[in-house]
Amino acid sequence: MNLSKRNLYFGILCFVLTAAFIAPIKAQNRTNYEVLTDEALTRVVPASFYFAGQSAQTQVRNTAAARIGKDRFVIVGLVDTSGYSTEISGKYEGFFITDSPVKIGNKILGTGAYGFGFAASGQLRIFDLSSKQILSVQAQTDSQMKRPRPLQMTSDARGIRLYKGKSFVLIARN
Repeated sequence: MNLSKRNLYFGILCFVLTAAFIAPIKAQNRTNYEVLTDEALTRVVPASFYFAGQSAQTQVRNTAAARIGKDRFVIVGLVDTSGYSTEISGKYEGFFITDSPVKIGNKILGTGAYGFGFAASGQLRIFDLSSKQILSVQAQTDSQMKRPRPLQMTSDARGIRLYKGKSFVLIARN
């Protein structure tokens, strides 16, 4: 066998092996972290949320959800807190629901339904349903964000970014 045929076979073998390793990785990344839109989003977002003894309507335009693995979701939304006391509405902006443990920044949040708020100091604070703070994570600022929205999620190679304006935290599977 001459050298050029051997090089051709070697090149084809390298291509096939590379494709065999890259295809599952791309498929896995697609299924691990996917921001939901349209009908898929409206199917998982609740119309209202209970927190600290009261129920508030969901601001549907300010909701986001992501699939973080096979049949695993994170659902986040802002709510109308006008009926809440000043103490509660000053720290609570919306709901955070996860059906599996997640890592937010460098902290673990267990499965459950929670309230959340972004503090003026730049932290995401998570509260249990009685309004007791259970987690606090420093948010980062995305200065490249062109048109920030009140609440949104975007995909990241390492997970999902939850944004409030230009501030965000990274959410990943635990």
